[in-house]
Amino acid sequence: MLRAGSLNRRITIQRRNGGKDAWGTPLPDGWVDVCTPWSNIRTGSGAEAIRADALQSAVRTSIRIRFRADITAGMRVVHGAAIYDIKAVLPDEVGRQHVDLACELVT
Repeated sequence: MLRAGSLNRRITIQRRNGGKDAWGTPLPDGWVDVCTPWSNIRTGSGAEAIRADALQSAVRTSIRIRFRADITAGMRVVHGAAIYDIKAVLPDEVGRQHVDLACELVT
């Protein structure tokens, strides 16, 4: 059972807002808010890799929210100054109580 007290961080989930204007010109990529649920943020691990002769680090984070069916990979989570890319969405299909978002810290 998902306890309300464990959801102690307010986040904003956003999706890309791409598209075309009335003349068919592509609009610049932006982000639009989808929802602002309460969540539980758990930082799992940090990994470092060398790519293109530069050291890059990736922080993997799991974010749990109440069950929703409208969240997809490719969206992002904003929490304060931190931005996380959603890499996978893992819903609790049996109990339909929560969704775990497998994320990677961007900033």
